Amino acid sequence: MAVHRPVIFARATLVGAVAVLALAGCAGAAAPTASPTPTVDPAAPVTVDNCGTEVTFDSAPERVVTIKSSTTELLLALGLGDRIVGTAFQDGPVPDEWAADAAGLTSIADKVPSEEVVLEKQPDLIYAGWESNFSAEGAGERPELASLGVASYVSPSACQSANQPAKLSFDDIFADITELASIFRVDASQLIASQQETLASVEPVGDGRTALWFSSGSDTPYVGAGIGAPELVLETVGLQNIAGDLDATWAPFNWEAVVDADPDFIVLVDATWNSVEKKIGILQVNPATANLTAVVNNRYLIVPFAASEAGVRTVEAAASLADQIAELDGQ
Repeated sequence: MAVHRPVIFARATLVGAVAVLALAGCAGAAAPTASPTPTVDPAAPVTVDNCGTEVTFDSAPERVVTIKSSTTELLLALGLGDRIVGTAFQDGPVPDEWAADAAGLTSIADKVPSEEVVLEKQPDLIYAGWESNFSAEGAGERPELASLGVASYVSPSACQSANQPAKLSFDDIFADITELASIFRVDASQLIASQQETLASVEPVGDGRTALWFSSGSDTPYVGAGIGAPELVLETVGLQNIAGDLDATWAPFNWEAVVDADPDFIVLVDATWNSVEKKIGILQVNPATANLTAVVNNRYLIVPFAASEAGVRTVEAAASLADQIAELDGQ
């Protein structure tokens, strides 16, 4: 009888493997010399430390409820759309490249679903974009779900209670993709190679100019701060984040600081529940911000909400912002 040893993932090992791919991409190699996905026995349990919660997957999940667009889209990108039995709290439309696979997906809630609604779909995994999605008022608390035989998993780069990246890197994002692929016993190497190829083509056209990453809020702006996906994207395109000294992924800011900085660009995050048009209206109506250089000259950069979170669209966000900066500079 074959003995199937459990696979216990160490993210440092994953990051090291991804770094090999990153170097290959930067060197212009046509294909990675080694797969970033470790060989996993499909019959062996896979155990991960997810935001301080140990989760063991004895087999690949078959029925998944996804919460937030970032989780839905990563499964689609890995070719696992047929495992999704329900989606919730989607931030916008699925990109065209995955639209066909997403056509049959069922939304179970516009925002965070209740535990009752989630359990009606009989999932074996709830895959969430935020830790806060798992609560008594939300999809259920993780220990209780585990007692019911339902695994829970949070996008690792969104962890805050434990294992939060000190400062997000693309190695972290590629390790997230690799870890999820291991849970489902699929190979992520082609997806990551494609992402790395795109990333290598992004030019830092910002030339050190400044930017505000405006996510939401009116009286108090909620902005991209210094250690998460917004900072990573801004650094990649050569922009200086005016809130980059805040030790957080996103954080409340203040309009006085924005006025003092008078950023060259304002990144506007577009979501179904908080549109770009709404944010522009806030900036134009507020006397404190109406005369900002970026507002007067319409120096706006647009990022879909799902692409603003650490995940499969972070590379796309950087490439898009670089293109938008070049277009504005050419006007």
